[in-house]
Parts: sequence; structure tokens; C-alpha cells
Amino acid sequence: MEFFMQLFPGIGTFFAVEPVIAVARIVLIVFGFVLACLGFKRTLEPLIMVPMGIGMMAVNCGMMFLTSGTVGNLLLDPLVSDASAIVDAMQVNFLQPIYNLTFSNGLIACLVFMGIGARSEISFLLAKPWSSMIIAIFAEMGTFAALAAGVLAFGLTPEQSAAMATIGGADGPMVLFSSLMMAPELFVPISIIAYLYLSLTYGGYPYIIKLMVPKKYRGIDMYVEVPEVSQKSKFLFIIITCTVLCLLLPVAAPLLLSFFIGMAVKEAKINKYTELLEEGLSYFGTFFLGLILGVLCEASTILNPTVIIILVIGILALAISAVGGLLGGWLMYLVHKAKREDFNPTIGIAGVSCVPTTAKLAQHAAQDENPFAVILPVAMGANISGVITSAIAAGIFVTTIGMV
Repeated sequence: MEFFMQLFPGIGTFFAVEPVIAVARIVLIVFGFVLACLGFKRTLEPLIMVPMGIGMMAVNCGMMFLTSGTVGNLLLDPLVSDASAIVDAMQVNFLQPIYNLTFSNGLIACLVFMGIGARSEISFLLAKPWSSMIIAIFAEMGTFAALAAGVLAFGLTPEQSAAMATIGGADGPMVLFSSLMMAPELFVPISIIAYLYLSLTYGGYPYIIKLMVPKKYRGIDMYVEVPEVSQKSKFLFIIITCTVLCLLLPVAAPLLLSFFIGMAVKEAKINKYTELLEEGLSYFGTFFLGLILGVLCEASTILNPTVIIILVIGILALAISAVGGLLGGWLMYLVHKAKREDFNPTIGIAGVSCVPTTAKLAQHAAQDENPFAVILPVAMGANISGVITSAIAAGIFVTTIGMV
């Protein structure tokens, strides 16, 4: 038996740990396989789910007996904090340098945000700016409801509750950045659960849309007139907005700068930079984000009792945010109806800032009822407003939550 465990240490470690850990590893291996397959089939977001699922399988299969006599792996150790231990780990674990140099300081989130900015079209926001902003504000309802629930119902600290509540913004990089700032001890489980849930919104949100928006309203077509705004005006709007928001919320400046610099280089027609951000850094960040989140799904991490609370708060935040966004959509429907204008309340779901997933969901819901309905431009405007609003909410949380 000893020879067998030395020959196949990955199998041998299952017998060297507590039964609950061994069972959890098996469950996570199967779960990782399912995620990777669902990503392959495009049921879930493949850019995140394929590397995440494979990473989850690899870390739970690739456990071995270390020289210290403990069970570990050669992929990543997120728990090392001593400076000398970090240096040692970076020379042994192959993903450790990327984790310590891009995750621990939020750089990976900023890289993804640059790509989101480079893909965003400011003209969509300017088509119906007030409607977009109001919907985005309503879509933050889940974030604030989850914050209150975490403190009052689960007895969490304001910092922990706020970090979990940011899942309601449905903005993965923002959740990652906020949890690092407010509850670094929960950064790993919050980030993992956030990205798992964000991939599941594509399957769950259509049911909320059908529940809250009757069939005849989902098919409302809209006449969308995108204003003719000069490149210069759009560029000035971007840099002025960035400056003002960074001045008001300096703690969120890294993410705000990343998002707006992406938009700025696009409007400035600096094609080489746009390609770098949109096709290079963005996909680099997304790939390693998915892979490292998968590798972080090691059994001992997932068995943290706080994970159950994060699961509950996360699903609560995302569900209420969807409801809030659709309520904002209904409000805008009534406002536009009073002015004898058409407005599809389904656009409200796009206020939840999972770019561009929720905007596409709104368009699909409308097109299912009316093949000629085109609401995507306005939905994208609400989507971009949602990104900005979630950044503002996160900045307010980080700035003020310590005063509570």
C-alpha cells in the first residue's frame, strides 16, 4: 500500500485526508468536468467556464505529499502571506506569480475592465441617457438589499456583507476588486461564487423577465435615434466623466481609469491600442481569471462555513437586482407612455451590468415575441450605465463602510 501511494500520490492523498475533504474533492472534480462541458456546449460562458472547470479538476486531482509532510499541490497556494514564503512559492508553484502579481492587487480585474471599455459604445448611452441611468440605479437594488441582509440576518461585519453584496452588480471584475479591498480573507470564495453565478444568469434571468413582463409588452418595438455626436464631444465626455468620478471616488480610481481609458482609446481611433486592449489584454485577463479561479476551488477552501452564506447572499443579490432593473424598466415605460413614446420594459434587465449578457437577454426576450423588435442599442446604453453605477456603488461601499 505504501508503494502504491508513492507511485500514485494523487490517488494516495485521498486516503491521507479526512473523509469529508476526500468526498469534497471528488465532487469538485465532477463539478469541474460539468462546467467545462457546459462551456464547450456554450450553455455557460466558455471564456470563463472552460479554463475554470479544467483548473478545478486539476487542482483536486493534483494533490500530492509535500516535503513538509503535508498534502498540497504545485499549482497555487493562496494562503501564503509571509514575504519570504511568497518568494519561495513563486519559484515552485507555476501559477503563483500570476496570482500574487495580478490578483492580490486587482490588476487582473483592471485588465478585463480595459477590454470592456474598449468594446463599449458611448453612443448607445447617449441615445437615452436618463432612462439608462435610472434603470441602472434601480438595478443596484439587490446590492443594497444584500448588504442589509448580510448584517441583519447573518450577523456579518459591514465589510464582509458589502463585499458579498457586490455580487448583485453582476460585474465580475468589480466583485473581485471590492472583495480584495473590503474582505480580503473572503476574496477567494466570493470571487469563485460570483463568477459561477454570473455564468448562471444567462439561464435564470429569462424566467424573471417572463415573470415580470407580460408577453405583449416584451414584444414592443422601439424607434431608437442615436444622436449624431462628434468624436471630439464623445472623447471629452469620457475623460471629463473619468476625472470627476476619480475625484469623487478615489478608492475606485483603478477600475474607473481602466474602463474609461478603454473607451477613450477607442474614440481617439488609436487602433493599435484598441486591438491590444480588446483582443490582447482582455483575453489574457479573462483566461487567467477563469483558470486561477478554478485552481482556487480546492476542497478545503470550498468547505469554509462562510461559503453557504455567500451562496445565499449572492443569489439574493442577483435576483433582487434583476427585479429592481425590471421595475426601473417599467417606470421608464410609464414615463415614455405619458410622452406617447414606445419603451420596452424588458430593457430593465440590462441595467444589471453583466456586459453584454443582460443586454443580449433583453434583445432575445423581445425578439422571441416580435421578430422585428430591435431594442439592443438602448439595452446596451443601460448596460454601460450599469457598469458605471456598479463602480460608483463599490467606491461608495469601500469609502464609507468602515465608518459604520
